[in-house]
Amino acid sequence: MSIRRRLTSHLSDFKSDVKAKATSRSAWILPKESNSFAPEDTWTNKDNDVTPPSRRTWTSWTILGFWFSDALNMQGWENPSSIIAIGLTWREAILCNCMGMVIVAIPLVLNGAIGSALHVPYPVAARSGFGFHFAKFAVVVRMVTALFWHSIQTYSGSFALTNCISAIWPSYLTIPNHIPENIGVTSQQLASHTLFWFIQLPILLIPPHKLKWFFAFKTVVVMASCIGVAAGMTHLAKSHGDMWDQKATIHGSEKSWKILSCMMSSAGGWATMATNIPDFTRYMRGGKGQYWQGLFLPVISTFVGIMAIISTSCAGVVYGEYIWDPTSLAAKWNSPAGRAAKFFVGFSWVVGQIGTNLSANVITAANDMTSLFPKYINIRRGALLATIIGGWVMQPWKIENSASQLLTFMSGLAVFLAPVAAILAADWWIVKRKHVDVPALYNPHGRYQYWHGINWRAVVTFVISLTPNLPGLANSVTPSLGLSGGIVHVWDINYLYGFWVAVFVYSSLSLLFPEPETLIPETVSGDSLWKDESEDVIEAYNPATDTYEEASSTEKIPVYAEKEEPKAF
Repeated sequence: MSIRRRLTSHLSDFKSDVKAKATSRSAWILPKESNSFAPEDTWTNKDNDVTPPSRRTWTSWTILGFWFSDALNMQGWENPSSIIAIGLTWREAILCNCMGMVIVAIPLVLNGAIGSALHVPYPVAARSGFGFHFAKFAVVVRMVTALFWHSIQTYSGSFALTNCISAIWPSYLTIPNHIPENIGVTSQQLASHTLFWFIQLPILLIPPHKLKWFFAFKTVVVMASCIGVAAGMTHLAKSHGDMWDQKATIHGSEKSWKILSCMMSSAGGWATMATNIPDFTRYMRGGKGQYWQGLFLPVISTFVGIMAIISTSCAGVVYGEYIWDPTSLAAKWNSPAGRAAKFFVGFSWVVGQIGTNLSANVITAANDMTSLFPKYINIRRGALLATIIGGWVMQPWKIENSASQLLTFMSGLAVFLAPVAAILAADWWIVKRKHVDVPALYNPHGRYQYWHGINWRAVVTFVISLTPNLPGLANSVTPSLGLSGGIVHVWDINYLYGFWVAVFVYSSLSLLFPEPETLIPETVSGDSLWKDESEDVIEAYNPATDTYEEASSTEKIPVYAEKEEPKAF
């Protein structure tokens, strides 16, 4: 068949498919999975199944590469440097950032162990503690936060793209504004946002495992940019005074509470990953490698934070103001050499934001959508929906107007995720003692249905953990409320309070009022989903030793096969 005839045939098929989906909802239905633990009357898809051994390829080095890719983003730069902008010194900013990372690394490691042991995604793992149906609530909470992060990081990326364009064509910054001021965005900013969204879109639709080169490239250019900006600003500040002689502008008890609040903000930036980390550790080859992320995240984030703090502190000396946004800092460079540096800094953060959106936000939200609507949404469709909602339905320009609003936003996300992460961790480590019936996690009528699919202990825990933080959240968003006293200070330790109180309450309720059916003496593995008795065996996975073992071709032991990808868009 000629190329022309083939193209004509494909175009005809595409038109027929679009027409069918436009006129009938049934045309959107995905092929039903037949080899899942889910019963016949429960729809599921391969993205929620137990990870096949052939895909369990992650090692400690993979985890290191993942965190290099994920942690190198503009919010990782902006959060610690914005701590200086609200009145603390560079020493206190480093302390807040480092301690915040340590605080969030604890649930990150605790919940990461669930994925590396059971090899199931977060939406499925949550059913053990929340109940089959109430777990959907936990999934929605996490999905909304992932969409928010995708939205804000996409908008941040548009400012980086503005640096690139204006470095070549300075007149781009003078585009007339035709958008009302109360909207919060100008015509030029909206143009950059649109361009960035369309540049990012095709990359977001490519499976992450096919973009290893992109993530490696991102690591190199973003780290080079961070070091280069810090070194360049240090060089400029030498002729303007001592950049390390910055004084705090707040004192006393206000300063103490502000330090605690900034620690929570740093932790809140990674609260989403501390909750859904099983989505990634499910691909671990062994169970021990994931524990390294408890070190990797604080070290990498502290490196980015130190570069950001140095640059922001230098900006206070050189320009007379603290500039916590790297794209705003680069916008100050208008000499020929400065414009070249502006382009490189803008380009590095364009790459950085796209990489983080792909690895942490879009795939995360898409996973959630596949678990909520498995009949109609797969990863590809979920990724497309996520980037449309995050890019256009939400309005990130109303969040990124100031340093204080960014910190409030990041802390606000944490108070909703802290109890979810706590219930997940407490259920696995304390209540279930690491013994879970994996096949039952896929059965709405199985041992994890609790009461009509709802574990009331998780409901009570969520309410107790979240409610005391709501007055502080409201006061932060609307300072005119004028709330004061101890209830507001609970907000200053929001993630610490929310997580550890939830761990205590959920564990206590579950031990005092146990659900006997959910307590089993040994884990029931999900690897039977991938077994196929055959004499043609090369190697097999041994759960007892957590390794792959060679086997004789005459031995009848399980062969693990990988299912084919569904062809539907």
